[in-house]
Formats: sequence, C-alpha cells, structure tokens
Amino acid sequence: MGTLVGIDPGSRITGFGVLHVEEEEVRHVDHGRIRASGGERSERLIEIYHRISDVLAEHQPHAVAMEEVFMAKNPTSALVLGQARGVILGACIAQQVKVYDYPSTQIKRMVTGDGHASKHKVQFMVRVALELTETPEEDAADALAAALCHHRSVGAQA
Repeated sequence: MGTLVGIDPGSRITGFGVLHVEEEEVRHVDHGRIRASGGERSERLIEIYHRISDVLAEHQPHAVAMEEVFMAKNPTSALVLGQARGVILGACIAQQVKVYDYPSTQIKRMVTGDGHASKHKVQFMVRVALELTETPEEDAADALAAALCHHRSVGAQA
C-alpha cells in the first residue's frame, strides 16, 4: 500500500523511522537520528527542516505519524519542541504529505501494551515487532513506534 514515516520531534535530536506497509504486513525500511549541530536555535531548526525534507523526498511516504507535544514542566522546553514540530510540519506540508499526531501514551500503549512504558521497553518491543537485528536508539525507536501506532490504529490506507 505504501510507505509510512514516523517522526519523534526534538530540537537537538529528531528520530525518524520508515516502514513499508502492505495490508497487515509491515516491513522496516530505514531509521535514524537527525542530530541538529547548529549552535543557534534557528540554525538547528533549518537543519531539521532540510534533513526531514530529504527523508521525505527519498522515501515518498503516503503519511507521517508524529508524537504530539506534551505539556512539559518547563514551558520553554515545550515551546522549543513546538518549534521543532513546526518546521517538521512545514516540511511535510511542502511535500504534500498528510501528518497524523498521536499522544506518547497512545504510541506506547499500541507498541508495548503500557501507555507509560519506559524508553527501554519501547526500544525492545519495536525491535521484536519489526524483527530487527539490533535495537534502535531511543529517538529512532520512538519514531518507529509512532509509525507502528499509526498503522495499527488506522491501517495502511491512511
């Protein structure tokens, strides 16, 4: 049916995961981390935009699944994360890719059965579900989990 990209937004490290879906069959294609190296926030945001744009251009997904911004204890952190999400949304809009947002608790519940699962458990369950030979790093595992959540929630058609 197509390709699905999951994204775990971050202002310094953004994870991405790419899955190919055919009805109920899900196959891992790629995953990784975008480490924004610029010193100024604006430089990091520009880098995130371009690198996510590259991922989208390379894989031509039919949809993107992304973790929603949660209300952090520190409002400044939530604002900065929101800016990273904004440039990612901009990249998706520029390439006409539909974005689906999921709360982290829903993503964790769909992948592990526990909406408050640890990062380690998410990594482990993503590795098992996708039959990976190595455990993906946290950000990439979270992105793959978002993609799995979307597929399990609405299937390959959306």
